[in-house]
Amino acid sequence: MKDKIYIFGHKNPDTDSVCASLTLSYLYNELGYNTEARILSHINEETKFVLNKLKIKTPELLSDVKLDIGDINYHRGFMINHKESVYNAFKIMNDNNMSSIPIVNDDNKFLGVFAMKDIAKKQILDNNELLETSYSNVLEVLKGKEILKIDNEIKGEIINISVKSNAFNNELFNNNSILILSGKENLVEEAIKQKIELLIITNGNHIKEDYIKLAKANKVNIIETKLSTYETILKIGFANYTDKYQYTSNIVCVNETMELSDLNDEINKSKHSYYPVINNKKICLGLLKVSDLSDKTKKKVILVDHNEINQSVYGLEEAEIIGIIDHHKLGNLGTNTPINFRNMTVGSTCTIIYHLYKENKVKITKEIGTLLLAGLVSDTLLLKSPTTTKDDEKVLDDLVKITGINAKKFAIEMFKASDAANSKSLKEIVYTDFKVFNIDKKTVAVSQITTLNAKAILKQKSSYIRFLNKECTNKGYDLMLLAITDIFQNGSYLLFNTNSHDIIKKSFGDNIEQGDFIKNVISRKKQILPPLMNSIH
Repeated sequence: MKDKIYIFGHKNPDTDSVCASLTLSYLYNELGYNTEARILSHINEETKFVLNKLKIKTPELLSDVKLDIGDINYHRGFMINHKESVYNAFKIMNDNNMSSIPIVNDDNKFLGVFAMKDIAKKQILDNNELLETSYSNVLEVLKGKEILKIDNEIKGEIINISVKSNAFNNELFNNNSILILSGKENLVEEAIKQKIELLIITNGNHIKEDYIKLAKANKVNIIETKLSTYETILKIGFANYTDKYQYTSNIVCVNETMELSDLNDEINKSKHSYYPVINNKKICLGLLKVSDLSDKTKKKVILVDHNEINQSVYGLEEAEIIGIIDHHKLGNLGTNTPINFRNMTVGSTCTIIYHLYKENKVKITKEIGTLLLAGLVSDTLLLKSPTTTKDDEKVLDDLVKITGINAKKFAIEMFKASDAANSKSLKEIVYTDFKVFNIDKKTVAVSQITTLNAKAILKQKSSYIRFLNKECTNKGYDLMLLAITDIFQNGSYLLFNTNSHDIIKKSFGDNIEQGDFIKNVISRKKQILPPLMNSIH
């Protein structure tokens, strides 16, 4: 599976940016890429109408693209079940040049960390005569052969008898004994009669068939191994379950979603050299070594309908921008490497994506055509916006033929569904289609709402002005403008923060006052933002 590429529009998604993200994602997936359309905040009512009409699921929110632990190539899947043998734990650590390994239960939930030093401590300082493990673990560690398996679980005390005497002491072992013999001793029969837990025959010797029958009757487990008695004694302790050795349970774990900046803070505080990686359900995902931090993969993204960093996703500077598809002026966004950048002087991002389908000879289905049509109609205000080009007109005509949709009827349904004056609060209206621009060291915020009922908003004119003034103070905007656009009157009513009145006059006329209607001004990009830029410079 190729690395996933996230495709998304600006922070305040409109119909053009969402439809562009969805259709571009479909196109790229058809071309063999692994992409996913996302949104950066909740969609507006107009976009909801379009997606609901087509029964398309709303893209998931993308909160940020900052580097997190999930972007590091840490040791994924590096862990051991608590019922695996110490021998296996040692082998896995040794094969991976690691000194520690997370221990998990049967549900992969983190229990603790087992280390090489835990093995050494047990072998040197502790009692090594007790064994609690599975029959299969003993087989594996001793490279043994199954002769008789009565129990899956083996638990008892390890006993080695090296004397070559016929003497037998009934108190020497019991039904919990694990007896290691070369097979030549006369103690085999007596040990079986005592119903010991496990009999291990060493040196490649074989137990007699009569003894096997006797062992079956007395429920005695038997294993044969080619290892010498001495080797068997040295290794059998490693057959223990991992959780029967001492391990560290109280250790700092990190969540895979933790940002690298937070991880670095944790490393500086705890000074550990490794960290078990878990998810929100305490499921262990692997082990991260501090040295792994140099091996990370940035999230890959494609931006549509914007190219300014302050309009994009949080943490964009830590992501790898693969491409940009836009129809706005060039912003302040830079990249470290060359990228695919497609910018055209058209009225809608969806117009550009229509051309990408044609260039790549990918069929535009009715569903994709409807999405492209919706984005185009929305951003060009049904071709009435001054940003509209002949190209937009031709593309819309083609999309009407593909989808069979009456564009004007569809547009009216869209605009009615999104008429914020009927349903949204003052704050929601201001931030429905909101963008921030940096112009000559000034921060300019321009909000635009398209409505069929501008009078309802203008009745609260003084409340809107107070809100704009407050937002400028709280957020440090030098200018904040709300354009209330009525496409059927072909113009916009303007509301703005009080301190920016002089700039508004320079931009739109000396006689302009709060709530005045400006004829033929319906495009933020071509008719609102350029005059503001000229007045500020």
